[in-house]
Amino acid sequence: MVSPSQPAVAAPPPTTAQVFAQYGPYVFRTLRYLGVPERDLPDVVQETFVVVHRKLPEFEARSSVRTWLYRICRRTASDYRRKAHVRRESLRQPTDELVLPTTQPVHALEARQLLLRALDTLDDEKREVFVLAEVEGLTMTGVVEVLGCPLQTGYSRLSAARKRVEEFVRATQRGAA
Repeated sequence: MVSPSQPAVAAPPPTTAQVFAQYGPYVFRTLRYLGVPERDLPDVVQETFVVVHRKLPEFEARSSVRTWLYRICRRTASDYRRKAHVRRESLRQPTDELVLPTTQPVHALEARQLLLRALDTLDDEKREVFVLAEVEGLTMTGVVEVLGCPLQTGYSRLSAARKRVEEFVRATQRGAA
């Protein structure tokens, strides 16, 4: 037990292996929702964890590991998208390239494909707010903390993103009918 006169000893930071084991699926999912195509996810996830490994000694636990990882994912995905023109690639991915595990029900696969296509219609700022709020379930306070924008800006982006996603889904459903 720590007495009032003794300072509390901070827990040691997690290792890269611990972060990977606990947050690997989160990083994979986050990068995909931030616009990294399925075909490039393994490489971009690896790049993300190289950054994690390099920056982990600097992690001061002022935010949660998850928030810290999101910021790294955000930067890695942004770098990936920015370099796409150098590779002369289009980041838009045809529907038939969305390869998903077959253990999910077909309707869930179709919904995920539709969501990914809808997310591709959003600019980066709206996409990030939408993913954090609607997919990851963060409160708006948490979203603006991660993104570093004013609360009202976050709400405005989320509203615009929801509207655009709803329009895309309605248009897609009309086209399929």
